Amino acid sequence: MPMQMDTAIQYLPGVGPKRAALLGSELGIATVGDLLHVYPFRYIDRSSLQYIADLVPDQAYVQIRATVRKTRLYAKNGTELPADHVKYNMASRLSVIVGDATGELEVVFFKGIKWMHAKLKPDTTWIFFGKPSVFGSRINMVHPEVDPPEGEAGGSLTGIYPSTEKLKNGGITGKVMLKMVSTALNEVLPSLQDTLPDYVLKDKGLVPLTFALRQMHFPTTQDNLAKATYRMKFEELFLLQLSLLKQKYVRSRAANGIPMPGVGEAFNKCYHSLPYDLTGAQKRVIKEIREDLKSGSQMNRLLQGDVGSGKTMVAVLSALIAYGNGYQTCIMAPTEVLAQQHFANVQKYLAPTGVQVALLTGTTGVAARRKIHAGLLDGSIGILIGTHALIEDTVNFKALGLAVIDEQHRFGVEQRARLWSKGADGRPPHVLVMTATPIPRTLAMTLYGDLEVSIIDEMPPGRKPVQTICVGENKRHAMHNFIRDEVDKGRQAFIVYPMIFENEKMDYKNLELGYEEIVKAFPLPKYKVAIVHGKQTPQEKEFNMSAFAAGRANILVSTTVIEVGVDVPNASVMVIESAERFGLSQLHQLRGRVGRGAERSFCILMRGAKVSKDSQKRLDLMCATENGFEIAEEDMKLRGPGDLEGTQQSGLPIELNIASLAKDGLILSDARAYATKVLDADPTLSFPVNAPLAAELRRDKYTVKDYSGIS
Repeated sequence: MPMQMDTAIQYLPGVGPKRAALLGSELGIATVGDLLHVYPFRYIDRSSLQYIADLVPDQAYVQIRATVRKTRLYAKNGTELPADHVKYNMASRLSVIVGDATGELEVVFFKGIKWMHAKLKPDTTWIFFGKPSVFGSRINMVHPEVDPPEGEAGGSLTGIYPSTEKLKNGGITGKVMLKMVSTALNEVLPSLQDTLPDYVLKDKGLVPLTFALRQMHFPTTQDNLAKATYRMKFEELFLLQLSLLKQKYVRSRAANGIPMPGVGEAFNKCYHSLPYDLTGAQKRVIKEIREDLKSGSQMNRLLQGDVGSGKTMVAVLSALIAYGNGYQTCIMAPTEVLAQQHFANVQKYLAPTGVQVALLTGTTGVAARRKIHAGLLDGSIGILIGTHALIEDTVNFKALGLAVIDEQHRFGVEQRARLWSKGADGRPPHVLVMTATPIPRTLAMTLYGDLEVSIIDEMPPGRKPVQTICVGENKRHAMHNFIRDEVDKGRQAFIVYPMIFENEKMDYKNLELGYEEIVKAFPLPKYKVAIVHGKQTPQEKEFNMSAFAAGRANILVSTTVIEVGVDVPNASVMVIESAERFGLSQLHQLRGRVGRGAERSFCILMRGAKVSKDSQKRLDLMCATENGFEIAEEDMKLRGPGDLEGTQQSGLPIELNIASLAKDGLILSDARAYATKVLDADPTLSFPVNAPLAAELRRDKYTVKDYSGIS
């Protein structure tokens, strides 16, 4: 019986239990299909032969046809061993002198000495494939691949697979990988069904799966390799988008949302008493939310907007629409400081409306808590703002209709699910997720693929740009003077450090030393310095942060815990120490902490003595632009999607084998548009023609684990 893609890898001829265990632990390969989806990360052209005389050290891999002239064995101490009755356990190096018509070359082996010594007899001719290097004054080649000359006209492009030390030591070399892949292809391809229906291949001009898999591993031409790569990338992104959009379709068709047809008096009162006009982007987003709330289906919308773009105002107006329809809203923030900040702002906005708002956090006292619980149950509290305390079982609403979640990535799925169960009449509340972390479009499509996405892409008028400069250690004294000038004018300053305790290998200034230095430079009683870091208790953190927010401290020395949300309009200076150690998105978040008041603000990036090219590129970009989305796109190109600070801490929620969110944005957009078209015609993928797609989606691979399983 032919092998299938899901056959355990140990049953593939030439693998067995020992190698299977290694492949599993090192490359995550459990089945034959897993092996065929580990693709070469580059290819070497083996079609051309070079002469020895033309070799130069450290050039790319080369191939020579040469005859063995002489072999020598050496012991560990460098003495030559007699060739006639050699004891191989004494040999630590095999030196083989090979030559062609143009010259001679030394080929060296430190492993497999006995086997190579027996194989490479004088006067035999071989193809040697490897990387030329220099030892002493002559060129040599260490551990080249050795093949008989009759195979020299074979396939020209050879794949190089991901590898590890353990794999090599366990005998799974590049050559062995190629042999295993070749066996797998021969076993599986004859009976392999395509994962995409014929009409998809035809519509999108894609090559069949069998052709694509063979060409990915053993390309016959560059053109065939390009066609195969495109096919595999499109399939991966198309199935991912199909999975996400199908969840969205299923949900939108289940008309179980809470209908909110009207707007109500409170909304109009608040809107008309605003001291400024909303931006065009804010108006557009409120319109989109309004349509969702009217639709009868549950809203699941992601609201992206840069720091200070006016997301809270949108949340308040959305809450007032809910209020006008007889429903309550809860706004959930990740930290107590942020919850208090929202509460203060929302109270201001609600003043003309008479709508009651309450604040519930871990530190709310028993009596106040009891009062809030009663107000929620009798409906007198229209909007509840708080932290994780909102999801406690004791918190119940008369009619919860809208849940607003700020900085969603800080909340786990279970926590959110507990909030949904509090909806009115057993129906899940409408959900508005807000984030100030600009997420590149391609990443948003993947992380939040089954949410509608709204973007506030313009700043409210009057918000002054933050001037950003990058300076070295020699300007530290000037930086201190600059902070003094600002503090003397009544302003405040943040100073942020990348780490708490010294890491011996890195000579970055740490927080402790930095704090001491700042206290020395800004002594009491004229200056007051507060400090906040992750090792403090929540109470200590809260106390120091509040002291700074209330203006009792002029300078806040901190780690990145202040990245999200702290609003201190009076702060006009942000100093970021060892700025090269931060990612772009994180630098942008930190910079967003200043420039919130009427005064001109500054961000000073202090860089270390040695800065890599990539880091310098990041710092230059920070000085050149304030556009968060531009910065996030660039960050993803530089660091890869799984590493973006503020989007998620543990890589992507789905493993991509071949597509890259940083490089394949166009394919992703095309795949998403096509997935939409397929689902418009067949929302549940129940047509016989779509059976291959339904079967693929049943596999675990295309289930996004955490991010957007909103309800």
